[in-house]
Amino acid sequence: MKSSFKILAFLLLPFLGFSQHFEAGILLGASNYLGDLSNNSSAIYLGETKPAFGVLGRYNFNDLFALRLGINYTWVAGRDANVKNDDFVRTRNLSFRSSILEAGLIGEINLPGYQPYGLYRPFSPYLFAGVALAKFNPKARYQGNWVALHPLETEGTSYGTVTVAIPFGFGVKYAITDKINVGLELGARATLTDYLDDVSGVYASEGTLVNPLSIALADRSGELTGSVPTSKAGAQRGDANGNDWYFILGATISYNFLDNGLMGGRKRSRSRSGCKTGL
Repeated sequence: MKSSFKILAFLLLPFLGFSQHFEAGILLGASNYLGDLSNNSSAIYLGETKPAFGVLGRYNFNDLFALRLGINYTWVAGRDANVKNDDFVRTRNLSFRSSILEAGLIGEINLPGYQPYGLYRPFSPYLFAGVALAKFNPKARYQGNWVALHPLETEGTSYGTVTVAIPFGFGVKYAITDKINVGLELGARATLTDYLDDVSGVYASEGTLVNPLSIALADRSGELTGSVPTSKAGAQRGDANGNDWYFILGATISYNFLDNGLMGGRKRSRSRSGCKTGL
């Protein structure tokens, strides 16, 4: 997390000259994922919910619009053993977990508007959407150790471990005081990869995998029976028709610097300036 704060500070340097429009804070919450190893690939499995942490900086153009830069760190996971009503999935017997480091630029629309100063309009729902880069690293538990799956190319295919993600969602924010804001938001991340869980298409062709560890983790169905699995070359392993998603539910707390770019602070500043002129 220390490195995340350093990265955020560096990226926010251009905003510091406009600190009267700026706020900074943290996010604490939970994450989950939707993909080939979630609940039948069509629903999330709440039992695999993981913690999420983040830091954020928000530039407020006015009480309606804001631009947010955030860095989040979380995990996602899935296991075929969680699925109770699909024989194909259960006998496939795959599992994974992955860390995700996300950096995103997100636009926010406050509806009907947010004005913390003087608690004039202290509560507002908001919508958000943006773009992010996400670094992931799927691993599987094997013989007591966590093994990185990306280098093993378990489907005989190489893939990148950095993907573009499209964050979008909704939330609410509330001003406790002129300076302190709290919020709660739920956001989905539509990624451009189907390998968040290292599962996408079909089993590798005969002879494609030569590393014994790759072979062992590509097809784990034999672990259920204690036998060597029969060849499944070319057979379905995952669902290549859709990319993977992950979700973050987070509570935020942030601090307003000076007037935060919102109209109440500017009005008060003009009022104070007017008093000085009158004297």
